[in-house]
Order: sequence, then C-alpha cells, then structure tokens
Amino acid sequence: MNGRAQSADDPVLTGSPLFAELSELEYGACSALLKKRHIAKDETVFHQGEPGNEIFILRSGELNAFAERAGGVRQWMFKISPPSFFGEMSVIAHIPRSATIAASDDSELVVLGEDDFYYIINHYPMIAVKVLKAIGNVQSRRLEQDFRYLGDLIRWGNTALRRTVTDELTGLYNRRFLEDTIRDRFAQGMVGLRKMGLLMMDLDRVHEINEHHGTEAGDQVIIAAARIIESRIRSADIAARLSGDEFAILLPDTDEAGALCIAERIRRAVHTWQIRIPHSPRSEETLTVSVGISIGVAVAPVHGADLEPLVDAADNALRRAKGRGRNRVEAAPGLPLRR
Repeated sequence: MNGRAQSADDPVLTGSPLFAELSELEYGACSALLKKRHIAKDETVFHQGEPGNEIFILRSGELNAFAERAGGVRQWMFKISPPSFFGEMSVIAHIPRSATIAASDDSELVVLGEDDFYYIINHYPMIAVKVLKAIGNVQSRRLEQDFRYLGDLIRWGNTALRRTVTDELTGLYNRRFLEDTIRDRFAQGMVGLRKMGLLMMDLDRVHEINEHHGTEAGDQVIIAAARIIESRIRSADIAARLSGDEFAILLPDTDEAGALCIAERIRRAVHTWQIRIPHSPRSEETLTVSVGISIGVAVAPVHGADLEPLVDAADNALRRAKGRGRNRVEAAPGLPLRR
C-alpha cells in the first residue's frame, strides 16, 4: 500500500541520518516528495542484482539483508532498524542491488524515487549538499565497519592458522606441520642430490624437575630450551615441539657435516644455559638449574626416501645418545660423527 509520507513533524524521518542536518523548511521541501510503502512480514523489498531506482528509509518494523548464494541459498548479512536508510548506491552509481532486503516484521518504508532525488539535487543545491554529505558519512561508517569485520576475520584466520601448525606452549611448529613438510619435500622431489637433515632431540631429566619442583617449572625449562633452539638454527630450518620435552628440527639442503655441526651447536648451548625456576609450586623461593639435551641425527636420502624411515633413523640415534650417557649427539649409521 502506497501513499504520501508523514511530513514535517515526523520525529522518525527528521531523525533519520539522511535528513538529520536539514532545517525544518529544508525537510519540508523533501518530505513533499516522499511516499509511504507497507511491507508485510517475509515480503521482499528488492532482490540482489535487480536495478535500483529508489532510496528507502525504514520508518518502523525490521528488515534483514541477505546475500544470494549459488543454488538459491540466502546468507544473512545484517539487520536494518529504524530510522536507517538504504538503497542509495544503486541510485547514485546506477549499479544493481548488492543484497536482498526482506522484512522480518511488518514494516513501513518511506521511499524517495530516483527522479525526485535528482530533482532535489538540481533545484535545491544546498539541501543536496547536506543529503549527499549524510550519505557519504554513512558510507564511511559502513566501510569502517567492513574493514573492522575484515580485520577481525583476518586476525581470526591467522590465529586459527597458527593454532593448527604451532605448539601452544613454545610457539614452535607442531609435529603435524613438521611431518607434512617432510612428506611434501619428498613428494616434490626436493630430496636427492640436495640432502635434508633431521634432528630428533630430548631434554635430559626434565621429568625430575617436574617431580621435585612442579610442572610449571618444567614448562619454563621447555620454553627456554625452545628459545635456545630457535636462536641456533637458520631461517629456513623448521623447529618443532613433538610432545613433552621432545623436539625435532628439519634442516633443508643440509648434508651430514652440516647437520652434525648444527646438532652440536644446539647441544652446547643448552648444556651451558641456566635458568631460575620456582623451588616448588606457589613458592617465591627460586633455584638455578641446567639441563642437557640428547640429539639423534639422520640425513635423507642416506637414511630413507620417505618420512617414516628418516624419522626412525633419527629416533634410533636419539635412543643411542640417551643410552650412552645423555647430553650427547649420536648419528645414524653411515654418518661420520666428529667428536
């Protein structure tokens, strides 16, 4: 049902962002061009993709904006409440409607047609300046909201990505990322003439720190060890925490001598490092501790052309390092360990 809109004393319309800056006389000139339109609940105001030649102000009720997806699926975007206006960009830029607008409740709209909008621009330039300024301000706020939404979405995506590939305690990569990377390098033929080292590492006797001083102290040791490991590797190397106090490092384009050199550098750095930890849980008293690290070294393709044999070779070398006294580097068979 259509008709003339209520005019000068309508607080909803005069409070709309579109007309809020107009004087009473200026609003009176515009209101003579406005028409009312009733939209029943679930009725559509317009569909996405349709040409648009009307600007709408919601006087009462509630509307929802939807994006039309493939297969006729509607995805909810946002709610429109009084006294918001919408549809102006199709009129100004002569572009199709960017969304579908439907009523979620019986609603009353006030409509300014395209011809009447340009009549205001041509005959009332001072009014036109204020109306266009209002449209620009609302568009700026919408863009700010969109940018904030996109920024939040990007931050959420980055956070989700980090959580899928990193270890929560240390910030190093996790086992899954390390193993996927090794598989990918083998699958892409990146290992052959270009060798690849793998270090499997285990901090020595961290379980004793957990037992005597608490798991928080043990976590501090693990975090500190992770920082030391990071500081002793190259930018292309991939350090991962596997579980507990177990770590691994993938060394791209690294031969036997290079892998052994990096392993020994890490072992010395961890062994000479000291950290202060709580004497016991909830205790203010602290003590200084140091730990060793046992490291097993394997190199592809010498010890395997796939993930499992390479990991097994490095893991077996690690077990030998622990069995021969800990705090030492052991190489898989075929690697000449320099002592």
